[in-house]
Amino acid sequence: TGPVPLTPIQHWFFEQNLPEPHHFNQSVLLEVPPDLDAIFVEQTFQHLLRHHDALRLCFTPQAAEWKQLNTGIEERVIVQQFDLSGLAPSEQKSKLELIASGLQNSLDLAQSPLLRVGLFKLGPHQPGRLLIAIHHLVVDGVSWQILLEDLQMAYQQISQGEAVQFPPKTTSFKRWAEQLVEYAKSKTLEQEAAYWLGRTPVRPLPRDYADAKDNCRARARTISVSLNVEETQALLQDVPAAYHTQINEVLLTALAQTLQRWTREPAVLVDLESHGREEILDTLDVSRTVGWFTSICPVQLTLPATDELQGILSSIKEQLRRIPQRGIGYGLLRYLRREADRSKELSDQAQAEISFNYLGQLDRILTEESPFRLAAETGGLAATLRGDRRYLFDLNGFIAGGQLRLNWTYSEKIHRSATVEHLAHDFVETLRALIVHSHSIEASAYTPTDFADVELTEEKLEKILAELNLDELEG
Repeated sequence: TGPVPLTPIQHWFFEQNLPEPHHFNQSVLLEVPPDLDAIFVEQTFQHLLRHHDALRLCFTPQAAEWKQLNTGIEERVIVQQFDLSGLAPSEQKSKLELIASGLQNSLDLAQSPLLRVGLFKLGPHQPGRLLIAIHHLVVDGVSWQILLEDLQMAYQQISQGEAVQFPPKTTSFKRWAEQLVEYAKSKTLEQEAAYWLGRTPVRPLPRDYADAKDNCRARARTISVSLNVEETQALLQDVPAAYHTQINEVLLTALAQTLQRWTREPAVLVDLESHGREEILDTLDVSRTVGWFTSICPVQLTLPATDELQGILSSIKEQLRRIPQRGIGYGLLRYLRREADRSKELSDQAQAEISFNYLGQLDRILTEESPFRLAAETGGLAATLRGDRRYLFDLNGFIAGGQLRLNWTYSEKIHRSATVEHLAHDFVETLRALIVHSHSIEASAYTPTDFADVELTEEKLEKILAELNLDELEG
């Protein structure tokens, strides 16, 4: 409990100056058994609130900035129940979405907990729905995995008359935020400044409408594309085995190629989102801590002068792996080192017009044996449609149902749907080409950062690998 410093991503959020900052949630709509016990669900969420401190955060504006407070534990009814069993199925769907949108829009940043839970009964023989809406200021993708795991665990223990026992707590969000402030003052972080200030300017992305400026949220549209199950499996297994890559590196290679073909520019600037739970201090462990940890950093990807796919992928992979501490330092320098004037230097740079976020495998926690499953319907409007978007393109990738899905969100007042459809399909075809190519190479492709404990240049690595290959042939 007590005051908590704002973290870089929370500064980033308030910097948007949204007209309805209270309505910016992440939510999950679950399909649940028709006989799910509402009392047990209520008890489950009481335990979650006690265990996960960040769910009890609240925010108030003071002078020119927002303040964050971790409140204490207060017993209050969390779960709201709605009986829609008397409605026809078609009416149930529209009524559920209407109620869910109302719940999503009812949060008050000054009042904790910043979550809403709605239990919908659809009939004695029909699965119900459980809506969990949490303000993004206190939750992220990794947090959802923790919360859904704990939700299932606690409900099962309560329903079986057992005491609730969660896995041991890790570092509190409060302590993490306080340590970030201290780390931001370090010489180690200051040494990163040259890297973040050293990029070369890039041209703005093309626009279909010459004087297009309307990038409001209400004008946002999304185009989705996907790989099939077999292609996704190859992306997760065959490509990393061939190139010693992570999926993020492959996706960003495909994105860089797609954008280069569109813009005709050799370099592209992308704001890269990552989980942000970096091991910056040995004393911190946030592996099971709920909160918004996301880090955002600008990444300039320069394509090499080659059409050879292995060379392109190796180059992008090396560029990404040379980002200091996976990018967490950028936000620290920009938002927590104001006395060193780093904030102005970094904010004065040209800002990326496209964001990229790979969310991972979203359906790993909710197994077939779980009483909770992801529902097909939407859980209402998770975020306000008022205010402007930060980027021209928001690109989100995730795996669900064994398939990689990629959502391209854009403004219909700035780009035609045909333009974005072309980009989205080109991106997928580029991924397919990388998958096919990974099956054709005879030996695994290494790059210098595959040997992190040794200082290697590309030339030195090629010489070593050539010597090893020669020894094999002679043997």
